Amino acid sequence: MSGQEGPTLIASVQRAFRLMEAVGAHEGGVPAKQLARETGLALGTTYHLLRTMVHDGYVRRLEDGTFVLGEKLGALHAGSRDQTALSRVRPTLTEIRDGLSAAAYLTLYEEGEIRVAEIVDGPKAPRVDLWVGFEDAGHATALGKSVLRELDADARADYLSRHTLNDLTPRTITYRAELLRRLDAAPRGPAVTDIEEYRLGTACVAVPVRRGDTIGSLGISVDVNRAAHLEEAVATLLGTAERVSRGLSLTI
Repeated sequence: MSGQEGPTLIASVQRAFRLMEAVGAHEGGVPAKQLARETGLALGTTYHLLRTMVHDGYVRRLEDGTFVLGEKLGALHAGSRDQTALSRVRPTLTEIRDGLSAAAYLTLYEEGEIRVAEIVDGPKAPRVDLWVGFEDAGHATALGKSVLRELDADARADYLSRHTLNDLTPRTITYRAELLRRLDAAPRGPAVTDIEEYRLGTACVAVPVRRGDTIGSLGISVDVNRAAHLEEAVATLLGTAERVSRGLSLTI
C-alpha cells in the first residue's frame, strides 16, 4: 500500500464548483449548453447540477433561461468579510482581556438588532452567563446602552418600539423615559456602565466603535466586587476603540 496516496476528492463537488465558476464568468447570464461546453460536463449533468444550485440559491435562472450567480453566494461573501474583520480585531480583544483581567466583548447593530459579534474570555476572565438573549436585553447591558446612545432619535425610537424593557434584575431600567434620560446624561463621557442591571453579581462598561457606518460597542464584564475598577478600564477601552474600528472597517 503506497504512502503517497492523496486526499479523497468528491468528483460531484468538484464539478459543481467548476460549473459555478463558469456561471460567475458571465455577468449577463449564460445558457446551460454553453456552460456544458466550457466545463466539459455532459449536458445532463450540467442541468442536474444547475437545478440543485438554483434550488439552494447559489445560482439563479433568469426569465430568458440563462443562469447567473445567486444571492446565497453574496451572503457567503459577506460572511467571509465579517470573519476576516473579526480576525483582525480578535488580538486586540485578547489584549484587553489580559490587560484588564476581564472578558472582552464586541457588539454590532445590524438589521435593527444589537448582536454580540465576538467574546474573548478565559479561565481568569470568564464571560458573563448570557442567560437572556442579548437581542432582548440591550436596555440592560452597557454594551447595548452604548449602541442605543449612538443611534439617532428615529433609530432609537424604532428599536425601543420593538423591544420590551424586561425586568431582568431589581436594578434593570424598565421605564423608557428613565432609560432615555440616563442615556442622554452620559455621566462618564463616551463610556456607559451597568451595575447588576443584566445579571446580579456582574458589572460592565462599554464604549462605542464603528464598522464603517455600522454602530457597535466594545466592553468588558467583571465581578461586581471589582466595579470600582471600571473607571480605570475606561481609559484603556477608549484608547483601544479606534484600533478596533479601523480593523473592522478595513476592506482588504
